[in-house]
Parts: sequence; structure tokens; C-alpha cells
Amino acid sequence: MSQPLLKTVPKPTGNPVAQVHFSIRAIGRDAWNACFQGQVEDYDCLLAIEEAGIEGFEWRYITVVEDGRVSAAMPAFLCLYALDTTLEEGFLRRSVRRVQRHFPNFLKLRLACLGSPCTETGAIGFHPDVPDERRAVLFAEMLSFFEQFAVTEDCALVGLKDIPEQVSAELGDPLSAHGYASIGALPTAWLDIDFKTIDDYLAKLSSGTRKDMRRKLKSFEQVRVEIRTDFGAFLPEVMTLYHDTRNRSDWQFEELTPEYFEGILTRMGGRSYCAFYFVEDRLLAANLIVHDEHVAIDKFFCMDGEKGRPYNLYFLSWFTNLRYCLDHGISRYQSGQAYYENKIRLGSKLTSNAMFFRHRNPVLQRLLRLVSPLFSTDEAGA
Repeated sequence: MSQPLLKTVPKPTGNPVAQVHFSIRAIGRDAWNACFQGQVEDYDCLLAIEEAGIEGFEWRYITVVEDGRVSAAMPAFLCLYALDTTLEEGFLRRSVRRVQRHFPNFLKLRLACLGSPCTETGAIGFHPDVPDERRAVLFAEMLSFFEQFAVTEDCALVGLKDIPEQVSAELGDPLSAHGYASIGALPTAWLDIDFKTIDDYLAKLSSGTRKDMRRKLKSFEQVRVEIRTDFGAFLPEVMTLYHDTRNRSDWQFEELTPEYFEGILTRMGGRSYCAFYFVEDRLLAANLIVHDEHVAIDKFFCMDGEKGRPYNLYFLSWFTNLRYCLDHGISRYQSGQAYYENKIRLGSKLTSNAMFFRHRNPVLQRLLRLVSPLFSTDEAGA
């Protein structure tokens, strides 16, 4: 019997060349998505973000090319970053604000950051033909190039946003070699759809939670839910709900625009939807979801805080999304970052993320290392 032929991947002969692009269009959908197979937030999602006109951000895309092939890629952004963004309300944050009244740029640094402020995690993409043992080499090349690029953009602070723990473990050596410090970021909550019906899911919860959910689900009798793939005339109302929800949040980084919401549904046609929640024909909540065949990601739930809460709309949205996953064969529901208490109670697990940073000035870098625990957003133990 003849032996099966072994598949061999030719090793690139040329040295890797890192490049920066000012639009993801310059890279192309096929080349980008080849490096991000299995990622829901792919080329089309990033293009929608790029075209959304989000104030205060400049978008960049870093690639490492070998023999004409994009072997590694990562989105990036530039902004003026306020270090107190992740501080909880309290004495320290109030003190910072008092200083900023007289010195507006206090604790604000121009930042060049790998990752995206609008995606769930900082994914580092590699072409599938790149062997595992070569990934750290390509990432180190990308990191060195990005640091040099940051200098040309007058960014003293370089960072990586929301890197999952598995990626941090795999690529930690280049980060350590380059002197990056890390702080905890908000973990990602997710729930495997390993049940066939909602009743099966409820049976997996504690008796107290199950009883509470059955009571809350009675609100469906008063709430009308529409699954839509466009916003139509409701976009201004959705933006009002978005700003109401954002103003109640402890952490505010980017401010999304109407073009962002419309762009996601338009660019990710067939892979996104928005669930609308009406009471007596009044829109009280909206929930933007992106997905592929395997994972659904809850991008933003926005609600009229005063009028929506009595109808348990957050919990209705949770079960609406689970039903969507069941109906479409989606095996994981990723409910995003923050507000973990309810998510854990509803069976979610958490994956830790980290932010990495490095200041060009070694003295300031040591100082940032000392104070960094104050700015950590890690709530994995919530």
C-alpha cells in the first residue's frame, strides 16, 4: 500500500516586511480574512468601523508580508488617551477631574494601539500556512515596526488592547522582550449553546435563578420583539437609547455614531441583526448582534433606563438571542464585556483579557508600572 503524501508548506524565502495601511481597503477582503479565519469581526466589520466617523480616532492596519503574501495582520488606532478612562467613580477619579479643569491634558497621552476600540478582543491574525512556531517571529517583527511607526506619529505611549489570555501566553515572549507592562482588561463573557431548548437551558440554572427567569419571561406578554436587518426610520430613536445607556456606563471610550450602527448591518449583511423591543408601539430597547455560523456576539444593548427596566428587557434580550442561536445552529453566545453578575448567574463563563503598554520614556514607563493597578479594569472575579 502506498504511503499518503505529507503536505508540506514551503518556507518563505524573503525576509518579512511590515507595512502600515491607512485603510483596510488597501489590503483587501480576501487577504485580510485569510489571516482571521473563524473571527466574526472580520474585514466587513472593520470597514464599517472605519467608515463610521467615530470622533477622536485614526485607523491604521499593520501587516507583515512575505513573498507577496500577507502572513500576519492586526488593526490599530491612534488617539489621545485619557489614563483615567477606566477609573471607577470615586475620590481618585473626582480628584483627576479637578486637576483636568486647570490642566486639560493631565493624564492624557497620545496613544498608538494595536487592536480596535470597537471589537471584542485584540485579535492577531496569521495566514493559515504560517506554522505555529513562526508566529512569535512575525509578531515581533510587527511589534518592532509598530513602535517605530508610533514615533513618526508622535505617540509616546504604545499599547495592545484586550488581548485574550491564550494569545498572551502564546506571544508573551516578544512583549516581555520589548518591555511591555500589562494590566487586567475586562474579561469576555460567553455561553456555550450545549442545550436543545430553552427549557433545557433553564434546567441548567440554579433553582432560584430558574424561578426568577420564569417570572421575568412573563414580560414577553407585554413586549413585542422584532428582528430586523435594517434600522429604517427607527435609527434616531436607537441613537437616543444608545446615548441614554452610554451615559449610565462607568466606562466611556469611543462614542459610536449612527453610521456605525447602519454600517454594521449593511456591511455584515446576513451576519448581523438588531432586535427591537416595543411596548405599546414605543421602542424601549434595541440590541445589535453580529454572528457567523458558530458564534453570536452581542455588540450593544441599549435601553430607556426608566421605562424599559420594569419590563425586564435585558433578560428578554438574553433569551431572544439564545432562541436565535438555537434556531440558526449557532453554538456560542458571546455577551461581551462588563456587567458580569447577571451573566455569570445565567451560566456564562469568563475569559481573561489583558492590556499591554509601553512608554517611550523609561522613567515614565516605570512610573506607569507602579500606578497601573489603579487603572486595571479586570473583573474576572466578579
